[in-house]
Amino acid sequence: MSDEVEPGHVRVRLDLSYDGKDFSGWAKQETRRTVQGELESALRTVMRLAEPVALTVAGRTDAGVHARGQVAHLDLAEEVWAEHGELLLRRLAGRLPHDVRVWKVAEAPAGFNARFSAVWRRYAYRIGDHRAGVDPLRRGHVLWHQWPLDVAAMNEASTALLGEHDFAAYCRKREGATTIRTLQQLSWERAEDGIITATVRADAFCHNMVRSLVGALLHVGDGHRPVDWPGKVLRAGVRDSGVHVVRPHGLTLEEVGYPADELLAERSRLARNMRTLPGAGPADPGCC
Repeated sequence: MSDEVEPGHVRVRLDLSYDGKDFSGWAKQETRRTVQGELESALRTVMRLAEPVALTVAGRTDAGVHARGQVAHLDLAEEVWAEHGELLLRRLAGRLPHDVRVWKVAEAPAGFNARFSAVWRRYAYRIGDHRAGVDPLRRGHVLWHQWPLDVAAMNEASTALLGEHDFAAYCRKREGATTIRTLQQLSWERAEDGIITATVRADAFCHNMVRSLVGALLHVGDGHRPVDWPGKVLRAGVRDSGVHVVRPHGLTLEEVGYPADELLAERSRLARNMRTLPGAGPADPGCC
């Protein structure tokens, strides 16, 4: 599969953010409101296109999940880009609903693919453990946990999860898809206002992975499970009934990382390759 753009077309990168509260996730659905559906409709309208546009996204966020640093791309005919490119950002601002914004529109460098060229995605999950609850002004982006949390214990437990592993125990299995991922960072920090933020960065994530990891580590933080329990769950390789998938509203896609322009095409090619652990059979590439 090649990332070469068809002759007479331009690949355009979009940087965007959205509040996921009223969206049924990123991916377009016939009967539900989604980010992709709203954005593709707006793009088609402001450029007065006869045919629908098709967006490729860096991370397909679930229902209720927010994004601050989402990236997508689409291919446009050269004449369409020449006519609408300079005005596209302003026109989208006037057409899009209040809970999704496009912040940058630019011609992408050669070899760029919003999904496959990415080398990492960074998420943040925010939690409050104040006994009175969460500030009402932040309730849509912060999960309330009713027991006090030990951040040091959560950081200690997180170390066993770092690196390349089969995260089957922390993912919702998808037919024919691999659950092998490389978890590059999983750390916890309490801010001066008391809000605890988990920073989770990986080359890609499988379905429910971040929310499952957070759910397991909350059990450690509140003392219901020992520090070594999340690592044991990982090594067992099967879904554990003790791993709770936390609610989506505390999760935000913060940033997507890409290599230097000259490495984009090669990264995209490698990301499509079958991913396996030593001694394992072939599997499909990671999704997002």
